[in-house]
Amino acid sequence: MKKIVVLTGAGISAESGIRTFRDADGLWEGHDVMEVASPQGWAANRDLVLDFYNLRRKQALTAEPNKGHLALADLEKDFEVTIVTQNVDNLHEKAGSSHVLHLHGELFKSRSTVDESLVYNMKGWELNAGDKCEKGSQLRPHIVWFGEMVPMMDVAIEESMSADIFLVVGTSLAVYPAAGLIHHTRPNIPKYIIDPNMPQVAHEPNLYLFEEKGGTGVPKVAEILRAKYI
Repeated sequence: MKKIVVLTGAGISAESGIRTFRDADGLWEGHDVMEVASPQGWAANRDLVLDFYNLRRKQALTAEPNKGHLALADLEKDFEVTIVTQNVDNLHEKAGSSHVLHLHGELFKSRSTVDESLVYNMKGWELNAGDKCEKGSQLRPHIVWFGEMVPMMDVAIEESMSADIFLVVGTSLAVYPAAGLIHHTRPNIPKYIIDPNMPQVAHEPNLYLFEEKGGTGVPKVAEILRAKYI
């Protein structure tokens, strides 16, 4: 069974109504990203950060997977599929994908501020001041903020190195280290990039570009892969 590794970004979630992490003027929901997505922002205004992610969770609860998410999950019928996502929502899981690596953390988890190994599933959408881990320390969003290490990166690199087919969906390939995963694949494997705003990538014989949204592009590529390998 061929192994497909898929790198997904904000574009695929945007089709489901999840607002993208950062727009053109560097703001996120009206906030400078460093105010709500950095250790410095957390230290300066914990309540603002908690409220910000509470609203993101509340929004994500009503979001549903789109045809792109569903097509990726459906590929598991015929391929070994690993999703490596830059997104913190749970839309891949909602769609039925069973092997999802979240590079930038998970919106519906919290973790201890004194012991990062203590990670908890959240039952609802609220995380408030006074919510503590078992060691008595305030819980924070389980999100990788600017300036923090990306703990799942080594695993993602290993997955990419073992891929037979590599897909990129809904990402500009501008956010590192995630954008570098395509360079960790074996040079001879086919690579498919699906995005309406095509990233600047070096053209090579085994690179296939689909300049469209994931909701239409992923089902097309899935048909191509089944016709070629099944």
